[in-house]
Amino acid sequence: MMNQKPHDQKWPDLAGRIKDKQHILPIRVYFEDTDFSGLVYHGSYLRWCERGRSDWMRLLGVSHEELFAGVNGSPPLMFIVRNMEMKFKRPAKIDEILHVVSTTKDWSGASITMQQDIRRGDTLLMRAIVQVVLISDKGKPQRLPKHLAKTFGYI
Repeated sequence: MMNQKPHDQKWPDLAGRIKDKQHILPIRVYFEDTDFSGLVYHGSYLRWCERGRSDWMRLLGVSHEELFAGVNGSPPLMFIVRNMEMKFKRPAKIDEILHVVSTTKDWSGASITMQQDIRRGDTLLMRAIVQVVLISDKGKPQRLPKHLAKTFGYI
């Protein structure tokens, strides 16, 4: 697994934090995240969910680069989104501070299903159920290697 690089150590909270088996990533809403109405554009939520999943892995010590390079005897691997269901509950606006809260719901074989909530304080704004699948560089589904299952706390 990847060690923290020196430039990462300057900003230890940049990737959010893990608390009670949840990854929490703070997000500020910028003008570029909004549409003509002044509310957050739906595509912004998708980007924020991706950041939440990537930073959760980063905090666990899983590097996308090393995963794709093949580590611990594994072939080159990558996670891809297989399925995503998004439900929008309330809008967000510019300058608000939101949190992407990511939790693992289930895992089996080659896939992990996560729930990702975007919240403003205690208010749920959007919920996504995301299934990611681990595949080889040839596009074939791959079982989660033991070292990854251990890192993610599945075994």
